[in-house]
Amino acid sequence: GPGGSGSGWPLAGTLLVAVAASMVAGGEDCLWYVDRNGSWHPGFDCEYFTFCCGTCYQRYCCRDPLRLLTERQQRHCLAF
Repeated sequence: GPGGSGSGWPLAGTLLVAVAASMVAGGEDCLWYVDRNGSWHPGFDCEYFTFCCGTCYQRYCCRDPLRLLTERQQRHCLAF
């Protein structure tokens, strides 16, 4: 019936979508990095609704959230 045990799920889904949308809208730019050959690459900004994707050694802008490389993850790459 109304107000059953599953009533919290729509709110959780809405919050998840809001967080994902703010990440996409906020943009994750690609920081500078060094590729596998030791070549240095300068950082670059991704267009609106795209974000930095790839790995520690190769970065590009994309719209696929599964390939997202956050700035925090990129800084982790630089530390190791």
